[in-house]
Amino acid sequence: MPEEQSQTTMAVDELQAIIQRCQILEEADFKGEDFNLFQVAGQKCLEDGYAAQLLEVVQNEKNKVIIKNMGWNLICPLVRCILMYKQEDDNREHCLKILDLLVQLCNAKELFLGLLEQIEQTSGEQVCKTVMLLLQPLQTVLFKLQNKKAYSVGLSLAVIMNQLTPLPVPYTKQQVQEDKLGLCQCCNAVVDFAKPFVSEVVKNMEKSSDCNDTELKEELLKFCMKSLKYPLLTAQLDQLESSDEHPFRHFATEIIDILQDMRELIQLVFSHHKDRSQSWENKEFADIEQKNSAESLACLSYLMFVHYFGIDYFPMVFSPSYLLQCNMAHIEVLLNRTEESVLSKGLELFESVLLRMEDNSLLHQYLELSNFITVPQNLVKVMTLCPIEHLRKKSLNILQLFINKFDAEGKYTLFRCLLKTSNHAGVEGYIIKNIKDQIHLALMKVGDNNWFTGHHLVSLLDLVLLLPDGAETDLLQNSDRIMASLNLLRYLMIKDGEYDNQTGVWTMLAKIEQNFLKPLRVGLNMSKAHYEAEIKNKKENRRDSNSSNTVCSVTVSGEKLPAMTTEMQLQVLRSALFTFDLIESVLARVEELIEMKIKAVT
Repeated sequence: MPEEQSQTTMAVDELQAIIQRCQILEEADFKGEDFNLFQVAGQKCLEDGYAAQLLEVVQNEKNKVIIKNMGWNLICPLVRCILMYKQEDDNREHCLKILDLLVQLCNAKELFLGLLEQIEQTSGEQVCKTVMLLLQPLQTVLFKLQNKKAYSVGLSLAVIMNQLTPLPVPYTKQQVQEDKLGLCQCCNAVVDFAKPFVSEVVKNMEKSSDCNDTELKEELLKFCMKSLKYPLLTAQLDQLESSDEHPFRHFATEIIDILQDMRELIQLVFSHHKDRSQSWENKEFADIEQKNSAESLACLSYLMFVHYFGIDYFPMVFSPSYLLQCNMAHIEVLLNRTEESVLSKGLELFESVLLRMEDNSLLHQYLELSNFITVPQNLVKVMTLCPIEHLRKKSLNILQLFINKFDAEGKYTLFRCLLKTSNHAGVEGYIIKNIKDQIHLALMKVGDNNWFTGHHLVSLLDLVLLLPDGAETDLLQNSDRIMASLNLLRYLMIKDGEYDNQTGVWTMLAKIEQNFLKPLRVGLNMSKAHYEAEIKNKKENRRDSNSSNTVCSVTVSGEKLPAMTTEMQLQVLRSALFTFDLIESVLARVEELIEMKIKAVT
């Protein structure tokens, strides 16, 4: 027992020895060796559970000069011990008191660097705990710094955000409520850390209108932009039953308020992301900065126009079409991402600004702006490639909403563009159905719809009533487009008389037969014969093997399907034949209508 006691008190004795040695030295005479010995002895005291004895040393007025110069070296072991001890442990309380005293007594510049170094060195589950522990000490030290205060505040916020960014953002309701890593709580604590500096900027702005572009304001603006990108860009803000309880909603409100207080909110909402990029010599850095800025601004628009954060600050003088124009760049940025949390924000923002508009009110001239073309093309990609069903359905609904907002010429131009660029039979079939609806309105004389009659429509029908590869077109893969085209042609034959010929379809009948009907009839005969032969072969093979459970593969529309039994293959082949029969029945009706009309004329 005496041996154990002598070992545990050794650390305290070593500390007292170095303290006594340094007490008789002038501040200028402290050597590197003294710093090292003090750090080692202090660290050993903390690790051996002698925080109370170390606290007495720090509190001793005689040691004030020593602590001022050397105390910052204790930050690392202090933080480690505070995080290690349980909440109710006396040693933890002693360590917290030591930390407070170091903040009061130490050289501000050295302590600042020591605190930042400790935040930088932490990782994983310790990040949020460390940041929250050191925010108050760091804030106090920053107010003590006289030189380069703005730079130091900016560096502090940058280091903190860089440490938080790798952490996964809680997404589901359960993840938010658990807040396993403490990220939700930590983000709100960081905002509280920044508030006094925001107040300082606001006071300076009130004193002089020339203070609008201070360094401190720029650093705080960078922090807000980073916060919009992380965590707010990927956070799901309406997961909890009472959305007001969501910690990231509170965080978003605080960020918006900071931007408003610094008179930057409305300017950012209406700024294009290219304007905010810094001047970088390295193009790669410039591209990264521009991308980050674009995503932050897109998130800001989402918060304002979908969740109405800061909407009270927003001037209600802009037309819905202008708001759509301002947001198209943001929508494009969000739709270019593939994560559900970001992609859904793009769809919600697009829907929100479209719902503010009346149908047929959007002028066709807007399609001269590039993102009015690229955004619907991005929607098509979501509709056809996104693995998440509810996002595919939502994007289809929003595409229809977008179509509905244009005037007749805008719809016409958009249809032409999507027919040429979608490269997807289902989407093309959907557009052709929309064309049919517009032709119907034109024939019913609803509105000014002359873009869907006469020579304009003839030009559009040239894109619709043809087979991409003639008789060799894959009819199964293009069945949606072919059925929509046949239904449109059947409608035109019935509704537009050969004498009226408002749509011009009777004038181009020879071309339709040459480019569409004849190759379709040939393609149908070839496809049906091929699939009927395949079915016959499968049945014969099944009889020979006396089993319907033999597993093998089958190729449909050029794609090899997963291994299937013979019976499953037969079902696939019969389904293809059924599709061909559907196409053939509508084709036969169209040919019958044409023949009837020609006989009536002759």
